[in-house]
Amino acid sequence: MIGEFQPPSILDAAGPFSHHIEKLWWGYFIVLMSVFGVVMIVLLFALLKRRPFTPDPDFSLNATTERRALNIVSGSVVITTIVLFVFLVSSVITGKAIATVDDPKAVHIQVTGNQWWWDIQYQDSTPARMVRTANEIHVPVGRPVVLQLKSNDVIHSFWVPNLAGKKDLIPGHHNELVIRADRPGIYRGQCAEFCGAQHANMAMLVIAEAPDQYDAWLARQRQPAPIPTDTLAMRGQSVLEGGSCAMCHSVASTRAAGGIGPDLTHVAGP
Repeated sequence: MIGEFQPPSILDAAGPFSHHIEKLWWGYFIVLMSVFGVVMIVLLFALLKRRPFTPDPDFSLNATTERRALNIVSGSVVITTIVLFVFLVSSVITGKAIATVDDPKAVHIQVTGNQWWWDIQYQDSTPARMVRTANEIHVPVGRPVVLQLKSNDVIHSFWVPNLAGKKDLIPGHHNELVIRADRPGIYRGQCAEFCGAQHANMAMLVIAEAPDQYDAWLARQRQPAPIPTDTLAMRGQSVLEGGSCAMCHSVASTRAAGGIGPDLTHVAGP
């Protein structure tokens, strides 16, 4: 069973890497809201306890007032420094926790950003067993997935909020992102870097399913397209192979072998 569609949210972590990010977010939120609350309380106290203003032509402070002001400013600087240091340490710890893992059971998938679609290639030691999809990533539940990210044109940013943080795809440079889904479901992702006129449509789905279902899906994807057996289907294959579609798209077991656009072998299939 694949599971239901999960609305994208960093506050609904579906794996260990996104869980670290969710904890970091809540930590920041609690600290910052506490600081905001203290500032508002001090401001309210100052407004309620204000005293009549008495002009002082010399603008001078007595020793007691000056010392009190110095203590307040010094204390604020110390507290701010401590808070920022805590933020720095927690951010570094989270970064290490979501770094690339070395797991022999990890699934390796190459994700290439294009204007404006995602090319997904499932790596295998045997090139003939590699599988390609577009805008849809299938992953097994409970296993880490190492995404090898690259771009063919401009800077893109891969982001599936429920599973991991953002990672940029920079032309000429390869990045890696590790994700893991601990529960079945369909998780929506999005390019988080403006990449052109169709940027808003550059979304993807990560489909997490049980390992046996994932293996069965992968085996089906390795099969060629079904051979047409009726007149309408044969006419469709003829149009595909004889028209301009075959210049950009590929369909296994046909003469369509283009590599510019998505592979259409199993589009609308199981």
